[in-house]
Amino acid sequence: MDAHISEWASRAEALKPLNLKQIEPSLAELDAHLTLRTHIVGYALTEADTVVWTTLRGNRVAHAFIKQNLMPSLCRWFRYIEEAYPQQTVVVQEGKGKGAKKEGKDGKDITDETKVVTRFPPEPSGYLHIGHAKAALLNDYFAHEKYKGKLILRFDDTNPTKEKEEFQNSIVEDCALMGIKPDQVSYTSDYFDQLYDIAVQMVKDGHAYADDTLQEKMQKERFDGIASERRDSSIEDNLKHFAEMKTGSEEGAKWCLRAKLSVDDPNKALRDPVIYRCNPQDHHRTGSKWKVYPTYDFCCPIVDSMEGVTHALRTTEYNDRDAQYQWFIKTLKLRGVHNWGFARLNFVKTLLSKRKLTKIVDTGFVWGWDDPRMPTIRGVRRRGVTVPALREFILKQGPSKNIVNLDWHSFWATNKKHIDPIASRYTAITDAAKVPVTVVGAREGVITEEKDKHAKYTNLGKKKVVFSKDIFIEQEDAQSFAKDEEITLMNWGNAIVRSISHSINPLSSSGFKTVTALELELHLQGDVKKTSKKVHWLSTDQDLVPVELVDFDYLITKDKLEEDDKLEDFLNPKTEIRTTAVADLNVAGLKADDVFQFDRKGYYRLDRAFKHGEPAVAFKIPTGGSKGWMSCLMDGGG
Repeated sequence: MDAHISEWASRAEALKPLNLKQIEPSLAELDAHLTLRTHIVGYALTEADTVVWTTLRGNRVAHAFIKQNLMPSLCRWFRYIEEAYPQQTVVVQEGKGKGAKKEGKDGKDITDETKVVTRFPPEPSGYLHIGHAKAALLNDYFAHEKYKGKLILRFDDTNPTKEKEEFQNSIVEDCALMGIKPDQVSYTSDYFDQLYDIAVQMVKDGHAYADDTLQEKMQKERFDGIASERRDSSIEDNLKHFAEMKTGSEEGAKWCLRAKLSVDDPNKALRDPVIYRCNPQDHHRTGSKWKVYPTYDFCCPIVDSMEGVTHALRTTEYNDRDAQYQWFIKTLKLRGVHNWGFARLNFVKTLLSKRKLTKIVDTGFVWGWDDPRMPTIRGVRRRGVTVPALREFILKQGPSKNIVNLDWHSFWATNKKHIDPIASRYTAITDAAKVPVTVVGAREGVITEEKDKHAKYTNLGKKKVVFSKDIFIEQEDAQSFAKDEEITLMNWGNAIVRSISHSINPLSSSGFKTVTALELELHLQGDVKKTSKKVHWLSTDQDLVPVELVDFDYLITKDKLEEDDKLEDFLNPKTEIRTTAVADLNVAGLKADDVFQFDRKGYYRLDRAFKHGEPAVAFKIPTGGSKGWMSCLMDGGG
């Protein structure tokens, strides 16, 4: 490690010129080097960090360039060093210079690791949503695709009040659904004994203390930088109270255990965080054995180190807590782990709070966690997204640290590229818009022909098209016709409009006319390229399939809910639009989860297959138009 530190101290010289063209190649090398690193060398602050940081901070050209955030890894590291080590950004901490010993349980420098190990640590307190998908897929990508390493799926099951085996099982299934195959599945609860022993040792070493300060007062003291009255309690008293917590007694429930880091550090995450709480509720895996449970911030660095994790990928909301994470690693003399941040995934008019999502499920505002209006993995899958599209969209966002509220249109536009080549085309006409048509010149009787399911993607196979003199077309098309106009019947040929029957809507002040019947005369020798109106149609002489076409709107009416916004005030009262229709006989053979297209209506996923007596139910799949996640039923989809 010493050689690496010396090398970077020397390379800092190349960052001194006040000329961007001269230093830009060196900046780019540093940015690339920091892609999966928290520190330049190893896993703690060294002279390499302080010399390079001081050089860049003292170079007004380099500093101005960094502020532009054009090199995200470099920018992230620069801010982290400044915020995490405010006292050491100029002067290196004693013992951290060239003569510093290798730290960590195995004395190994992370940069010398031969295998990258990442972990995805969801709490089993709900179903995975689109935000979790980003974390899961990025961990999978770096572990398996980029570095051929190892991925651990670890359940952060430290809060029995919120967690269920149902959620745990669903997470395993959703990861499989996304094509994620962890090399190891573990549980934080597997380490409860070791974590408790570590907490006891921290008390004995003076690194933790028991505290019964009321929560509201504790929060204020932390915010104001005021030490708790219990901070200097004796080791004996602290051990006694921690032991009482373990029993789950009424007295024990009043206490918590806090790590002794700092009272007034500028980084409030370092102000004596709580590391253990009392909870008498049974745990879904360990039963009634434990009455005290460790916090995520305490468990995470310890278990990461124990399981061999090399890179802990976390959303940027954890930036302030990275220094806390590294404090536990250093104080407990654990093998080092790199922290590496990325921006969480946010969408407009979308709830990604587990608490809020649980509320709308529990109150029956949606059908369940797999409701197609929900931003859960199961919800968007049920809405019609494909796994390849989901992976492409997430990985296309990459490990960016810029937090933005995305519109759903880019998500669904990505999906459209994947479903168009696999979506067979069929015909449906809404019940309220059916216009009966007589086709003069049609062949006698009922004729059935084989046609391609998709004119462009002929590999999808054939479908049956039924021809007869009695057909239906859509009201919207019929209203656009003029007498003696030549139009094209799709999959059939040209026809001339010979007569139009109307009825006047008495409620319409504009004299709106509804077409009640049409007569068309086939003109098959006509040129389909010369007609401006191509219409779909259905022969009435076939077993038409009843189908419900379902479209959805956003669950909330505001682009982004603020902390003080009341959820109930922004719930959309109408989020489901159902339209009944009839479809061609081929739709009877579709299975649930099939993705297809109704001509001029859009793409759909079949949620319930047709059964005699029960209509098929099809959910409309958005395609990335200007309306984002939602799209009106009459929009064209392809």
